[in-house]
Amino acid sequence: MIKIKRRTKRYLIISGMIAAVIILAVLIVHGVGSLVRGDTDTSAGLEYIKQEESGSVAEIEAKINLLEKQDGEEGEDTRSIREKFNGAVVVGDSIAQGFTEFDVLNTSSVVSKIGVHLYELDDLISQVKEISPGTVFLAMGMNDLSATEGNVDEFISQYTEVLNKVAEEVPDANVFVNSIFPAQENAIEDDPYLEHISEYNTALKELCDSRGIGFIDNTNLVEDKYYEEDGLHFKADFYPLWAEHMAEVAAL
Repeated sequence: MIKIKRRTKRYLIISGMIAAVIILAVLIVHGVGSLVRGDTDTSAGLEYIKQEESGSVAEIEAKINLLEKQDGEEGEDTRSIREKFNGAVVVGDSIAQGFTEFDVLNTSSVVSKIGVHLYELDDLISQVKEISPGTVFLAMGMNDLSATEGNVDEFISQYTEVLNKVAEEVPDANVFVNSIFPAQENAIEDDPYLEHISEYNTALKELCDSRGIGFIDNTNLVEDKYYEEDGLHFKADFYPLWAEHMAEVAAL
């Protein structure tokens, strides 16, 4: 949208300038003709106007290009991912814990616990309350597919309680919910309930939509090369991609 607006602005300025010069030329020619008796050679005047018009267009083009270049440089976000997550916290399980294990985010930006379930998040939410972040990213649910034995309604009920608790403890925070990451085939063979991840994500998105909460779809973010051998967890080079994806969605 920004580029379109700039291009439109450029055309409007140049078109307006050209129209003004043409009108000026007409007025000069007709004015000279009405004030001076006899035939008057206006070719020199018109040639001068053309030269001025060409020079003005080039000059305005150059100024516009300079302003756009400066605006682009000033608008470029050069902050590190750690800086973007200042004032934000990712809450989750062992997958979220990778942010600190691989030194991608500051420890103050991650509140996590290995193997945690939705029904046992009180301690983590209390930690979030102490930090008092402006943005909270919830990243959990993988452990709850088997815990709820494929019961999507039970999963949504538990997630609703978590959202209520977060709203109560950090009411001023903007909350975003990460989708559950896909599991690879070897992980699904070990835990057949993981086969229902897509179904759980659909219900989770509907819950977020009903509450006006941002839902971050990670389904197409991962590739086979990012998975650890267990088919669930991720290698170090995946975490910057995930963090940037969350930052983009949340406009950090």
